[in-house]
Amino acid sequence: MTNASPSTVSGAQDYLSGKPRALGRGKRIGITSIVVFAVAALAAYIMTSGAFNWTIIWAFLLHPAILSGLVMTLELTALSMIVGVLLGVALAVMAVSRYPAVSAASMLYVWMFRGTPLLVQLIFWFNIALVFPTVGFGGWSISVNMLVTPFMAALLGLGLNEAAYMSEIVRAGISSVDKGQREAAQSVGLGGGQVMAHIILPQALKVIIPPTANQTIGMLKNTSLVSVIGAQELLTKSEDIYARNFQVIELLIVASLWYLALTTIASGIQFWLERRFGDDRAIRRVVGELP
Repeated sequence: MTNASPSTVSGAQDYLSGKPRALGRGKRIGITSIVVFAVAALAAYIMTSGAFNWTIIWAFLLHPAILSGLVMTLELTALSMIVGVLLGVALAVMAVSRYPAVSAASMLYVWMFRGTPLLVQLIFWFNIALVFPTVGFGGWSISVNMLVTPFMAALLGLGLNEAAYMSEIVRAGISSVDKGQREAAQSVGLGGGQVMAHIILPQALKVIIPPTANQTIGMLKNTSLVSVIGAQELLTKSEDIYARNFQVIELLIVASLWYLALTTIASGIQFWLERRFGDDRAIRRVVGELP
């Protein structure tokens, strides 16, 4: 009777354990070559088929109108995330309050803004003057149409909607901190606000920051929705141009190239933040540092 080799025994154990067997080097090279060839062939076909006017695409890629829309896209992303984060932190603190009315108010806000589409909220804020034509105090008043411009309506819609999602992210971060630390801080005389500001929130940042970066990438793409209310961001500028020259697909490709560039940069920053602050075990598995 012959003894089985160690490699045979190991392979049998992997098979019985249900783990996928690693591909051999030859198979990996073969599959990679097929995929690279298919992608290259598809790219070459798209570039040479004549279906797209690449001259128009390159001409408008750095057009001043496109760049001004790009700047507004970045402004809306940054300002909306600032509003969302600040209001989200306040809502999260309210959600864990020991006062039921305060906690219920936070839950009501999250329920309303997460339960309705962002597009509906943007249109609502853009038409808020139909409900409140003027606002004022004492004898002074001003038209709401003058206050809520397309940019302001976009900022309200994006920022207030983002706050509802950030509230849940921050609340999860607060919940991740051990309750014993809160009790220990209170036992040495710290008040509720001091415990939250100096003990809980700094530790919760490790959980909060990585998903916040993901939300920022989502916000970058969601800014395109404000084109329905006429805010002059990247997609609106592209629409304005192709309404005049009828190069619809080419201008949409221009906008898409810029969105891809921005999301690629943001994804790189997110990857670094996850490595720096988050639980990087999943990433280490992807790069092969962990089994």
